[in-house]
Amino acid sequence: MQRRSFIKKSLIGLTGISVLSGVYAWQIEPFWLEFVKVRMPVKNLPAELVGKTIMQISDIHISNRFNYHYIIDSFQKAKAFNPDFVLYTGDYVTQQDGGILTAQLQEVLSHAVKGQSGTVGILGNHDYGREWMQPEIADTVSQMLLANGITVLRNQQAEIAGLNFIGFDDYWGMNFNPAAVMQHYDPTKANIVLCHNPDVCDLDVWNGHQGWILSGHTHGGQCKPPFLPAPMLPVKNKKYAAGKVDLTNGRTLYVNRALGHLYQVRFNVRPEITIFQLVAG
Repeated sequence: MQRRSFIKKSLIGLTGISVLSGVYAWQIEPFWLEFVKVRMPVKNLPAELVGKTIMQISDIHISNRFNYHYIIDSFQKAKAFNPDFVLYTGDYVTQQDGGILTAQLQEVLSHAVKGQSGTVGILGNHDYGREWMQPEIADTVSQMLLANGITVLRNQQAEIAGLNFIGFDDYWGMNFNPAAVMQHYDPTKANIVLCHNPDVCDLDVWNGHQGWILSGHTHGGQCKPPFLPAPMLPVKNKKYAAGKVDLTNGRTLYVNRALGHLYQVRFNVRPEITIFQLVAG
């Protein structure tokens, strides 16, 4: 009888833990934003930029799959940090039924965090619509970003207040052409590359770039067992899961865990906004 009672109580306990874990992964962690602070040594950094901040926001994924007002609330919290530069690294929408929720995206972008010196963005694969093959959706998203004060780089570069931002269009999209901008790469500038999909780090496109590459795309896997790697990552190179990755030839990759999510579930991978503090490289 004692053994039966023990088994019964154990099963009840395990069921309770499973239910609580499910509620946590569904209702708590997807909205438990973490501001991650990282030192960013930059080669050729102008002296007046030492100590300034860059905020990276990635993968907001506006859709019907979660309450997008969480993104607006997160933007309001982020504004309290008064970043000098703000960088958006793609996937502003989630591809669904070949279209996007234009009104909802406009409402969110009207609250977008802006940098005191400049605000720059690139596109992600979802910004290209169904199977990443709808350039008209990418154009619509780009126009909305521009209308809300975000400079969009599509295989282009822009020098703002002493920093040179190089933005690749998405690796899986229809306009991926890093050579168009990297042929003009100037190693004497303080360069920072924005590239939504970190798998691009393994391609021969860099033309000697030494410095930082800021990416998103992976969401850190969204769910990860403690002390183990994430079981599902949308990249070939599974080293590119989340956080800082030291690459060869003087390059450093940072993979943001995403502010939004494809589906409202996260476990051991909290949503992230990254704040980089610039230091001399």
